[in-house]
Amino acid sequence: MDGKIVALRAERENDSARIVPAGPFDLAHAAAVAHAVADVEPRLEGCRSIDLDLAGVDRLDGAGATLLAALLDRLDQTGRRTRVVGAGNPEAARLIALYRQRSTAAPDTPPRPGRLSRVGRVAADLPRTFTAALDVTGHFIAALPKAIASPRSVDWRVLPKLVQDIGADAVVVTSAANLLVGLIVGFLGVSQLARFGAVAFVPELVVVAQFRELGPLVTAIVVAGRSGAGLASEIATMKVSEEIDALRVMGFDPMRWLVVPRCLAIVAVVPVLTWIGDVTAIAGGLLATTAITDTTPRAYLLATADAITPAHLLAGLIKTPFLALAIGLIACGQGLATQGGAAAVGARTTTAVVLAIFGVIVIDAAFTLLYVAMGV
Repeated sequence: MDGKIVALRAERENDSARIVPAGPFDLAHAAAVAHAVADVEPRLEGCRSIDLDLAGVDRLDGAGATLLAALLDRLDQTGRRTRVVGAGNPEAARLIALYRQRSTAAPDTPPRPGRLSRVGRVAADLPRTFTAALDVTGHFIAALPKAIASPRSVDWRVLPKLVQDIGADAVVVTSAANLLVGLIVGFLGVSQLARFGAVAFVPELVVVAQFRELGPLVTAIVVAGRSGAGLASEIATMKVSEEIDALRVMGFDPMRWLVVPRCLAIVAVVPVLTWIGDVTAIAGGLLATTAITDTTPRAYLLATADAITPAHLLAGLIKTPFLALAIGLIACGQGLATQGGAAAVGARTTTAVVLAIFGVIVIDAAFTLLYVAMGV
C-alpha cells in the first residue's frame, strides 16, 4: 500500500446524484474500494439520475473497474439512469464501459426453432431417409447371392439365438396384444351390430379385421418396438465400439455377417407370431361376444370357422414377411449408420423404432390398396 486514500462520495441534488471517486481504484486497494462502494450505495436511494465522475481517479485497473461497473449495473436494474462522465480520464471511462458490456451481454445462443421449422426440417430429411433405406435394401439384396455362394461369410451360429430372442421370447407380448385387439373388435362389433340385430356377424368381423389387417399390423408394431430396438442398439453398440471396423479389417462384410442372419430370423418368425396372434384374437372375440350376448362358444367357433377363408388367411400372412423385412433392414441400417458415443446409440435406436413403425404402416397400407385394386 502506498498510503493514498480511497474515497467515494455522493453529491445529491434533488433526485439526481453525482458519485465522485478519488484515489487509486486498483487491485492493491480493492478492499478499500469495495468498502467505499458498499457505503455509498445506500446514500443513492431516491435518485433517478446518477453520474459517475472519474476526473479524480488516480489509477484504475480491472479490479476497480469491476467494482464500479457492478455498482452501476445494480443501479440500472432498479430503474435508475446511470452515466459515466469525466472527460479528463477517458481511459478509465472506456475500461468501465468494457466491464459493463462484458457483464450485461447475453451469450449468443441460437434461437430455438419453431414448430414449422421442425416440421420443415423433418420434411427436408425425408428424401435422404428414403434414399438411405433404399441403399440398405440394395446392399442387402446384393449380399444375399454372395451369402448363398459363400455360406462361411455369414454368422449362421447366431440364428438359433435370434429366433429365440425375436420369436419365442416375443410370443407372450404379441399374443397379449392381439388378444386385447380381439376383445376390442368383439366389444365394438357387438355394440354396433346389435342395433341392427346382426350380432351373428361379429365372428366374421373379428376374422376379417384380424386376419387381413390388425393381426399383421399389431404384431409387426410390437416386434418393431421390441426386437427392432434390440437389433438397432446391438449393432449401434458394435459400431461405436469399433467392432464393425474390426470385421471389415478381417475381411468380413458386415451386411452379410450381421444383417443377413438377423433379417432372415425376423422374416421367419413374424409370420408365426402373426398366426399365433390371430388365434388369440379369436379367443378375445369369443370372450367379448359370449360375455355380453347369448351367443354360445360353440356357435361362435362354428361361425368363425365358416368366416375363415384362404383369401382372408393368405391376405394377412403374405404381407408379414415384407413387414418383418422392413423392420430388420431399418433397425440394422440405423445401427450401421451410428456415429459418435453412447448418446448416438440411444438416438439411433429411437429413430429405428419410429421409422420401423412408420414403414410397417406404409407397407400395410400399400398391400391393402393392392388387395382392393385386385378385388381380393
